[in-house]
Amino acid sequence: MATLEIHDLHVSVEAENGPREILRGVDLTVKQGETHAIMGPNGSGKSTLAYSVAGHPKYTITGGTVTLDGEDILAMTVDERARAGLFLAMQYPVEVPGVSVSNFLRTSATAIRGEAPKLRTWVKEVKSAMEQLQMDPAFAERNVNEGFSGGEKKRHEILQLELLKPKIAILDETDSGLDVDALRQVSEGVNRVRETGEVGTLLITHYTRILRYIKPDFVHVFSNGRIAESGGAELADKLENEGYEAYSTKGGASA
Repeated sequence: MATLEIHDLHVSVEAENGPREILRGVDLTVKQGETHAIMGPNGSGKSTLAYSVAGHPKYTITGGTVTLDGEDILAMTVDERARAGLFLAMQYPVEVPGVSVSNFLRTSATAIRGEAPKLRTWVKEVKSAMEQLQMDPAFAERNVNEGFSGGEKKRHEILQLELLKPKIAILDETDSGLDVDALRQVSEGVNRVRETGEVGTLLITHYTRILRYIKPDFVHVFSNGRIAESGGAELADKLENEGYEAYSTKGGASA
């Protein structure tokens, strides 16, 4: 069973007045088959956690460890982390001009699997996944995210998730900017992956609306660069009723 273990993680970014600490000692364990929701207000450090684990160069690890199946993730390059089984669905997916979705997906699958998927099987696999996400097949020949709406970009992220089959998936505010239909379609895609029991999911969000579709096993409240409280799905209901006011972010993180 794959396990992502984050222990006493401290992360800083460069600011005008020098390094500024954002994460102040995060401890979290995500096992294959589990779904963890991280919730918190803007500036609490949720996205910083996602991008630090994924290897974004903007963030400097100043303390702590991150391991996947006992292997030191922090010692790996970004592509090595992906091949080890980490996946990040970004809040703001980037455009990749000149690279078609179909080429991008097959190249990614080849890197993850160690060999190119057989073309006939791969085409069927992609077509089936796109149909389930209600994506127009013509998107396969368009450049990655170029001219895509917000909902189309998020569906493309989940398409990658379904095809690449990582061990641990980090979904950074996947619900951001989605209308109710797109939210349902994206959530159904995440749930199809969850139902395999082969992926551990770390779902980062401000709001509880996506949790009406994706039921977490654990909920963690982020505040001031660390986890302030953890519980079951009922903690999300408490946040819906009471908000984040009880979790002060004064002097806290940003990003």
